[in-house]
Amino acid sequence: MKLGKQRAVLIATAVVLVAGAVTTATAGASTTAAAGEPGTPVTLSTGWTIPWGTSWLPDGSGALVTERDDFGVWRISEDGKDKKRVGTVPESQTTGGEGGLMGLAVDPDWATNHYVYVMHTSSEGNRIARMTYDGTTVSDYKVLLKGIKKNKYHNGGRLAFGPDGYLYATTGDAQDKPLAQDKNSLNGKILRLAKDGKPAPGNPFGNYAYSLGHRNPQGITFDDQGRLWEAELGDAKKDELNLIKAGKNYGWPTCEGTCDVAGMTNPKRTWGVAEASPSGVAVVDGALYMAALKGKRLWRIPINADNENVGTPKAYYVGEYGRLRSVTTVPGAKELWLSTTNADNNGGQPDGSDTIFRVPIG
Repeated sequence: MKLGKQRAVLIATAVVLVAGAVTTATAGASTTAAAGEPGTPVTLSTGWTIPWGTSWLPDGSGALVTERDDFGVWRISEDGKDKKRVGTVPESQTTGGEGGLMGLAVDPDWATNHYVYVMHTSSEGNRIARMTYDGTTVSDYKVLLKGIKKNKYHNGGRLAFGPDGYLYATTGDAQDKPLAQDKNSLNGKILRLAKDGKPAPGNPFGNYAYSLGHRNPQGITFDDQGRLWEAELGDAKKDELNLIKAGKNYGWPTCEGTCDVAGMTNPKRTWGVAEASPSGVAVVDGALYMAALKGKRLWRIPINADNENVGTPKAYYVGEYGRLRSVTTVPGAKELWLSTTNADNNGGQPDGSDTIFRVPIG
């Protein structure tokens, strides 16, 4: 064989080998999550009907879960094998839309005070209440804050304790847009409360409001730096991911998504409403995870510990599991719990058709 032909054969062989290696690597990547990305969800628990709020017990033995329309509180063990109804929230009612028993937060000092906090719809409006969970049942219902205007839609409803020890709550505009810009209204806000139900000391307007200009926020979470992130359902244009700071105005109804109006704080990321309609958010391993209702997917958004920039969002499980409502970090593990609400009005599935999944983070 002449040298030219021999050289051509070697080059051709190398190209084939490289192509094969690339094909194999690509195929492997399609079935295995990359480092830091979510893997295949594993069914943890079934038979749920609109599970809305999830909050872990501080000892990590399990979590409490609310069901929106029957006002029930459940305890589920860490492995999902033990599921028990531990009571209901008194004076609750639905709105025929998105109201009912919504958010839940276990007190960080639960081991000593046994307090849990709930947000729910009642006769006069939405309320934040405190109950006692003694490890067996919930009882001793006490209203902390009432009169948050309700409506069929836009009730907000998420609760979370911050690293400062105060309780944060999201409220919607109750389909009354000007309330979001009214500093004296409880609606269209992130609220910040002390455990006794009084406004937390140092709130920027001297009342319950921590931030304003929100349409229907349904997700809040804190990252490892103690920063507060919020996911918000937009109207017809843009859903938002916001970095919440005390006293800031996030625009609604003047702005939906990014705008150039003085005094308004722009979101860190936006989506078209068909891609998201976000509800719960959680942080694991340097990324924020956002559950999408209409979008029927889980978004992963990298966040930066050194600045306030976020990376490019990536969607997972598009259309595979239906409407995704809550996403919750598993304490001490690189895992999430992810729940569906396919039994709600928009999902149209029968009662008992919802699922809670465990999602490993690779």
